[in-house]
Amino acid sequence: MPVLRRRLLTGAALAGGLLALVPLLAQFQAPDDKALATALRSGGHVILVRHGATIAEQDDAEPYDFDDITKQRNLSDKGKSLAQDFGAVLRQAGVPVGKVYTSKFHRAYETATLAGFTDIEKTADLTMAAKPDEIDGRAAALRALLSAAPKPGTNTVLITHKPNIVDALGEEWSDVREGEASIFRTQGGRYVLVARIQMADWPRIAVAR
Repeated sequence: MPVLRRRLLTGAALAGGLLALVPLLAQFQAPDDKALATALRSGGHVILVRHGATIAEQDDAEPYDFDDITKQRNLSDKGKSLAQDFGAVLRQAGVPVGKVYTSKFHRAYETATLAGFTDIEKTADLTMAAKPDEIDGRAAALRALLSAAPKPGTNTVLITHKPNIVDALGEEWSDVREGEASIFRTQGGRYVLVARIQMADWPRIAVAR
């Protein structure tokens, strides 16, 4: 089964505080494994990840308490294992990771720590909104993070939740799965979708030369 979804891609930009959809000059398919691995090794990408697989029977208690993980939905054993593999594969593939931002929920932060990332920062910008009037602001904040160029020679990683991803990017992401990564290339303050990859499929990237 191909690691990359074959789909026509669109770009998006955040300029002057307003979101503007910017079509690509030419429609194209996602790159193959080798091309993607080569691009990621050069840096300049933002890897947007929905947190790893969780324990379905658990729910987040409201109001949210980010310090009490017993009242949150947490990673399953499979989610923990795949998160570790995710980080190991990036290192094996020589993909440089710089800044990592996560939601304040433990499942997002734990995905980052188990992956072995070091420069990790929790932020409300990637945390699920507690009130309806916070949703638009969180969506705009996520788009801003996607459009921010990573430190030269590195890739930025964002770890968040399905509602945040769908609110920021639209209904095409309504099928985003736990652990799935959407990879964007930053370009002059804009972000362009390159590929979407399931967490279990990253080992194929590591061996692509």
